Amino acid sequence: MLKSIVKNCLSLAFALIITPVLAQEVKTISVFDEVPVNFNGEKKNIANVEYLQSGRIILKKINVPKYPRGTDVKVKVTVKSAGDRWDKSGSLFVIPNPDKLDFIDVAKGNASYPKEAGRGEYPGIKLGGDYEPALEVLRFMTPFGVGYYSDEEKNPNIKYNRPVYVPRWEDEVSWEMDVSQLESELTGEILIGAWIDTWTPEGYTISVDFEYSGRELSKKIVKPLVNTVYYAGQKHPDLFAFSPLKAEFELPEKAKNAKLYYITTGHGGHSGGDEFIQLRNTVKFNSDTVLDTIPWRDDCASFRRFNPSSGVWIRKDSARAYNRQGEKVFSEVQERLASSDLSRSNWCPGSKVTPYELDLGDLKAGKHELLIDIDATPVDGDKLNHWLVTAYLVYEE
Repeated sequence: MLKSIVKNCLSLAFALIITPVLAQEVKTISVFDEVPVNFNGEKKNIANVEYLQSGRIILKKINVPKYPRGTDVKVKVTVKSAGDRWDKSGSLFVIPNPDKLDFIDVAKGNASYPKEAGRGEYPGIKLGGDYEPALEVLRFMTPFGVGYYSDEEKNPNIKYNRPVYVPRWEDEVSWEMDVSQLESELTGEILIGAWIDTWTPEGYTISVDFEYSGRELSKKIVKPLVNTVYYAGQKHPDLFAFSPLKAEFELPEKAKNAKLYYITTGHGGHSGGDEFIQLRNTVKFNSDTVLDTIPWRDDCASFRRFNPSSGVWIRKDSARAYNRQGEKVFSEVQERLASSDLSRSNWCPGSKVTPYELDLGDLKAGKHELLIDIDATPVDGDKLNHWLVTAYLVYEE
């Protein structure tokens, strides 16, 4: 009898433990499916999809189930060239409070950025007035021509760009990232957009999917602070060349386990510009330095298979290798060096950009200050030096 009671109790306890796990259901929501992003090029008439900036921005309002106990969120972005052969900056974002003023109102000519949300001739780059900057979900960089230029039969010269260690050009590039810290902004009714800095009528196609695990996860509050991506009505943001960017804000209540997410990439200026030189980023929160680093990627050659239309130069080198007789000899060789191989300021053609995750601890209610200082270079004619920087706060009540 006692054994039977114990067995039943254990069975009940086991059922209680595993039931929530079994009740979880992974849900995938397709936001965009090969939607064109270009400049004055082809547009598809897709339900609930709107184009801005002559097609360089696409927007869509979607409804996602709410998860009262939280959930993991993963995003997948896939890009193919539709004829643009160059590497371009890209950004997937959400509008945090669609009922408030946002850059969409500015892009449509219905509003202007508040003075408090900018600095001089750099409007709309930080929170201020009745404005919060767009919340960047994923920063990515398109590769050189993946997809359109990957077919060597249609583009016979491309095969001469392909090194021996790349068996074939990829048809597309995909990035995945865990963005669970943004769960509160990626559930319910959300307005989501994608921007690619293309200036060709061919442009790209983009696909975006979100995956929701349903696993219980602590709820977070998200506060956008800074976003210098020039989505609408803005110039190339070379402001860091002149002085640091300061964003002041107020927390209505104490924030527990606060984290600052910081995304940064340097661009422009040809071979000696901010894209190709190592420049320090210093981030301070309430006067305390929370990040002091030189953001840099030196692994760009690993993305070679995504960059069929990258420019290629020949470089002489020496190698110690086996000849046909099996003897090890020194020999002068000529190797391909592609533009996509070169190291860059925290990105590579074909890469995503991972945010810096900075622990701030518990924060008091009241005023706070974020300061971002970059040893940057100003725009000089067609040398379009600039830094795309995003910062947002995540915390628990």
